[in-house]
Amino acid sequence: MTRYKRKDPEMTRRKFINAAMGGTVAVGGISLLITLGTANPVFRLTRDKMPPLKGDILVHAEESKEGQPIKISDLSDQLVRAWPMGKGEDGSNVIRKGDPNNILALYRFPKGQIVAPTVLEATVDGEVVAYSDVCTHAGCSVADSEQGDGMKCPCHSGQYDPKRGCVVIGGPPPRPLTQLPIKADGEGLVVTDFFIKMPYPYQHEAEWEAFKKEVEDQLA
Repeated sequence: MTRYKRKDPEMTRRKFINAAMGGTVAVGGISLLITLGTANPVFRLTRDKMPPLKGDILVHAEESKEGQPIKISDLSDQLVRAWPMGKGEDGSNVIRKGDPNNILALYRFPKGQIVAPTVLEATVDGEVVAYSDVCTHAGCSVADSEQGDGMKCPCHSGQYDPKRGCVVIGGPPPRPLTQLPIKADGEGLVVTDFFIKMPYPYQHEAEWEAFKKEVEDQLA
């Protein structure tokens, strides 16, 4: 499984070991290997690190409101960030913010403004839409453009159109922000399935499909 290494921007463990061994005597190198072996635990897929799942409710990510269920009336054409919240192994609520790539962007536009390639069946009445809020270029969190013409990544100026499936309209992102299917539950919002397409940091659909299978197997 390569997911943990892909998300880690630092030098990989193997490269670090090779570099250390190249400039260190054998005994020192062995000691370093032992130290690294105990200091770098294997990635464990805990409930807070799982992606948004069917049945999760969407809650505010803003610090002052974090964990409060988002109401449809809270939304507008200005980005609202959210976390998915589901059940932990003990049945208690857990916010899935252990993986920062789970941060979401929510919008509510007047009916008729959201168009293809947005998957309208995955919105709420063609008005409320949810996307990954992680830029597909380098993983930065995207924000509303100051010019009011969509979304803009503050890191490398990637631009997206949230009314048209978050297609790329400027900058270096290789693909759109992926949509998360949702439905209304009274005034609240509930996830109905995995992200429609692979989110950041995945680069290959097969890798994303394998990860979804891992999640499903662990929940079974």
